[in-house]
Amino acid sequence: MPSPCDPRYAPVGDVDGALMVIDSRLKAVHDGRTGTDTEQQQLFDQLVASLDLKGVRDLLDGACTLVFMFMKWLRRVHEEHDRDVIEYVVPSLVATLRMMPRSVSPEAIPTMAGMAIAAGTGLSPNFWRRQYGDWTQEEMTALEATALLLAEHINRITGDADFATRLIGDALNRADREPGAGAAEAAGEGFGPGWGEGVE
Repeated sequence: MPSPCDPRYAPVGDVDGALMVIDSRLKAVHDGRTGTDTEQQQLFDQLVASLDLKGVRDLLDGACTLVFMFMKWLRRVHEEHDRDVIEYVVPSLVATLRMMPRSVSPEAIPTMAGMAIAAGTGLSPNFWRRQYGDWTQEEMTALEATALLLAEHINRITGDADFATRLIGDALNRADREPGAGAAEAAGEGFGPGWGEGVE
């Protein structure tokens, strides 16, 4: 009997929109900016203002898809080194989220850990979260932070500040070229040179 959290049936959502947000935040971090770039913030505000309820849900589903794809890639990398992705990624994710009290409320952190664990074990974080009801505002901010931290973790492993963004872009391109192949299924294919060098 298939799991109710089977990722094959999960909505992909607005991955492009979610990736735009994460990529903007990553660039701000690497540029050494503590705040958000004014132009990027305006684009983000315009995006959010243009969304109806379905659009917001699509953006959340897109962010969940990013979490799933990032964790899928990380799991494959860690398995190559006989490591458990849950053991090596989730504790540092939780510790970093705890160091962000102005952005991430303590109440949202267990949910983010649960979503990352679900994704790391091959389950849909979208479906896993849905069993607990509607999203809260605090969880939405925490979800963005979680996707950002996972992307940055991948970039550190590869030594490439744009690797996580390219990973998703390449997966989306493959999904477009291969009918019937979802973006999530394409994640983690073709790691590229040096993909596992940073895993210790």
